[in-house]
Amino acid sequence: MAVPTLTPASQTSAVVLPETGSLANAETAANYPYGIYVGNTDFVSGAVDQVNYTYRKLGGDVLDIEITEKNVFASYEESVLEYSYIVNIHQAKNSMGSALGMITGTFDHDGQHKSDSPMINNPNVALKYPKFEFGYVKQIGDKTATEAGFGGTDSIYSASFDSVTGRQDYDLQYIIQSGSDNDASASYYGKVGNNRVTIRRVFYKTPHAMWRFYGYYGGINAIGNLSTYGMYADDSTFEVIPTWQNKLQAIAYEDAIYTRNSHYSYEVKNNKLRIFPIPGSYSPSKFWVEFTVKSDPYTEATGSVNTGIDGVNNMNTLPFANIPYNNINSIGKQWIRRFALSLSKETLGQVRGKFTTIPIPGNTVNLNATELLGQAKEEQEKLREELKTVLSEMTYAMVEAEQAGLVKSATEILQTIPFGVYVG
Repeated sequence: MAVPTLTPASQTSAVVLPETGSLANAETAANYPYGIYVGNTDFVSGAVDQVNYTYRKLGGDVLDIEITEKNVFASYEESVLEYSYIVNIHQAKNSMGSALGMITGTFDHDGQHKSDSPMINNPNVALKYPKFEFGYVKQIGDKTATEAGFGGTDSIYSASFDSVTGRQDYDLQYIIQSGSDNDASASYYGKVGNNRVTIRRVFYKTPHAMWRFYGYYGGINAIGNLSTYGMYADDSTFEVIPTWQNKLQAIAYEDAIYTRNSHYSYEVKNNKLRIFPIPGSYSPSKFWVEFTVKSDPYTEATGSVNTGIDGVNNMNTLPFANIPYNNINSIGKQWIRRFALSLSKETLGQVRGKFTTIPIPGNTVNLNATELLGQAKEEQEKLREELKTVLSEMTYAMVEAEQAGLVKSATEILQTIPFGVYVG
């Protein structure tokens, strides 16, 4: 029987990576999965060059490579996005502490700022060197200051009530809540509701300590050392005393009035006030309390200022878009080329893996899909770890420590240099 003559329609593979990329194809958004950078001429040129780089590295001039230009373009775009992803995470670690509470942005499906984003006029925040505001520490400090009674962002309100002869117990929660519901002139009107109030201070009016400390009648009549200064000094004699000493003296004097001169004390349990001794006809007619209203930690402290509650709260709300291609330097672009080659190798392995062997007359051809996939995964992991390791050594904290070491070394060197002796 005669062997039939085969007349194939083509003697070349239907899908073969060309030696050079097509600029027209690289400029077509449909040839990319996302097309984020397709409008950038430098990115398009890089994608075209990546085709030839992949062709040479995978031996396309020796054996056909069964992937297309589109596969290489997709690998190149993914590499740029992967580089942007890793670098943005690094910068998030650098700036998170100072970025908390700042304005966030809104993003489209590509991770780019939308036209109505609050950051649209300043979209490339990830490329900026942050000012260190220590935002989180300040937020903690604000609350701590409120609790300590010397500042903070929580409003401290004041309320008063009339004492009743013979009545020792007063429900401060009820008194304050009633004022919030009914007294439109109260500063805390409508702000209490069912919220529990925190009593900060209970007091009644007495002559202010400063009147006695600095005043004429009943005071020491001099700002000095509280001993013999006021008795022996005249207009031509001065005793130099630091200001902080006068401050401490005033505080001590204020405390002495509250401790020694006042016959009243109190205790607060579950916002129920008990006054000692039981008020009588001789008692002060009015008492005051200072308090704060329990607030939701996810709402602003006051309605007139922005305390950053609606701003950045974690990595997800950082206003970081994809890094612009033109802002990636030669170091980054070489990493992108290597990573894109590894992705193309992975794609080729997936294609060849569909056919483990190909039968030919008298024999079979074994494809290297397993080797390609294994190499690609290993290369990608190494490239990621390489970039992460380098970036971890360049955090602001590490840079600061390195500069401190340089200063220390320079100081030690200078100490070994003898000082010259001046001869006149």
